Amino acid sequence: MKKVLIIAEAGVNHNGDLNLAKKLIEQAAKAGADVVKFQTFKAKDCVSVSAKKAKYQLENTTKEESQLEMIKKLELSYESHFELIEHCKKHHIVFLSTPFDLRSVEFLRELDLPYFKIPSGEITNLPYLKAVAKCKKKVLLSTGMANLGEIEAALEILRKNGTKNITLLHCNTEYPTPFEDVNLNAIKTLKEAFKLEVGYSDHTEGIVASLGAVALGAVVIEKHFTLDKTMEGPDHRASLEFEELKELCKGVRELEKALGNGIKKASKSEAKNKIIARKSLVARCAIQKGEKFSEQNLTTKRPGNGISAMRYEEYLGKKALKTYKKDELINE
Repeated sequence: MKKVLIIAEAGVNHNGDLNLAKKLIEQAAKAGADVVKFQTFKAKDCVSVSAKKAKYQLENTTKEESQLEMIKKLELSYESHFELIEHCKKHHIVFLSTPFDLRSVEFLRELDLPYFKIPSGEITNLPYLKAVAKCKKKVLLSTGMANLGEIEAALEILRKNGTKNITLLHCNTEYPTPFEDVNLNAIKTLKEAFKLEVGYSDHTEGIVASLGAVALGAVVIEKHFTLDKTMEGPDHRASLEFEELKELCKGVRELEKALGNGIKKASKSEAKNKIIARKSLVARCAIQKGEKFSEQNLTTKRPGNGISAMRYEEYLGKKALKTYKKDELINE
């Protein structure tokens, strides 16, 4: 199985504090994630003064402030990105960030990051999609809130404007996502519909949904994490803390091994147990030489190193070529 790319989504859980952002990098690396991802934006370029907060944002932030005011507090300066990239190098984890406006797309293009991550909210943003596509980078496209037609339209724009390598991410954009709305089987739907690799951007509480996605073939897992779920901010509550992120990374790596190659045969570890667990033809009672094998004198018992019990009926009616004691393996 292809190694699952684990993206620890720091997002805006640094609360605009560069030192907190660096601690998130350290925690993501220590937990075993492959990538730590932030969000790059200029608040005034992506949120209007009249934009309202989502319900989950109202519940987890200062109610009096507007969405623009909330987002403004969560900005990382463009300059700080260079410090964060160096910090990622120091801790041997890949830096990634999601742009939310055209200026930020251009800025991240200049940083030459390995992927462009398109968030669910931008899947219907034509100018944004064209700008990302023209960067000609690998794209991770989140599909929260979208139907198949909207995904197809976004893919067409990306491909027409220069993007060749696209991975879809199944996603639900409620924070946290209720389990009845997770719909992991949509991973299979997306694979079949678009013949692309598919991952999962998980906004549920806990790690069950992410592990289920890997079992269904997800090649990318993206999961929000935080230093402390009780901090004020829009995404902390639906995020993992360090020990949970560590458990997620461990679980994904174990699942990769467990899923295997799909070939059904005795594994290396179990092959030695064939003799112990399987059964052979055995004398039910003493059998004299020349006596015919019958249901009365022939049975099947462990160990399995004699004549296979699958040949039981083949031996019924045959004459014994030697004398057998009770429980002796038949070795005609």
